[in-house]
Amino acid sequence: MIHHLAAAGLVVAAVSLGGAAEAKGCIKGALVGGLAGHAVGHGVVGAAAGCAVGRHRANQKNRAQPQQDVH
Repeated sequence: MIHHLAAAGLVVAAVSLGGAAEAKGCIKGALVGGLAGHAVGHGVVGAAAGCAVGRHRANQKNRAQPQQDVH
């Protein structure tokens, strides 16, 4: 249980330091990765990898959307 709280604390710290734009996709990815990693005994590593994959996918989605000019 202590490991779960520590991992959650690390995710919250990373999100608060990274800013909103950096964290987009990270939370959902970290949750999914943490659960998958926990199933095989590597929850923190899974959360970190999930965060990276989530951010990558969010960035891909943003690039695929057409840019709108604001006047």
